[in-house]
Amino acid sequence: MDQTESYPVQLYIYDMSRGMARQLSPVMLGRQLDGIWHTAIVIHGKEFFFVGQGINNCPPGSTPLGQPGSVVDLGSTEVSAELFMEYLMSLAVSTYGRDTYNLFEHNCNTFSDEVAQFLTGKKIPSYITDLPSDVLSTPFGQILRPLLDSMVVNPGGSNITGQR
Repeated sequence: MDQTESYPVQLYIYDMSRGMARQLSPVMLGRQLDGIWHTAIVIHGKEFFFVGQGINNCPPGSTPLGQPGSVVDLGSTEVSAELFMEYLMSLAVSTYGRDTYNLFEHNCNTFSDEVAQFLTGKKIPSYITDLPSDVLSTPFGQILRPLLDSMVVNPGGSNITGQR
């Protein structure tokens, strides 16, 4: 009898503000934000994330962001490492290529959510995916949008397509 292998899938969550969002958001935005979230999917011994250069990977927890603030177990998948890399390469060509990054609409969290659904059928927590609309719904968020639209987050790692 064939036994299908199962691989654990985790979501690494980093606070890009390192606690500053929690302190400053009530004054600046008029509402509490617990963090400015960067996420990555960890599977097959690597951490995968989307940045301005495309889809990158590194050993888990080895970006300049250090260790994640929290880790969410998303379940497991039967998707092999080889099939997963084929999937990521297709995303790198179709949806998550170089220069497609947008801080509010097409970011690391969008990527993590799509990949999590592909692997496990589960979405990442909504407090992460709702953050851009929460910020933009404030007057200060609207004022900052032109500046923030030009920002690209790049916590390091190697691009999966070999591009620099």
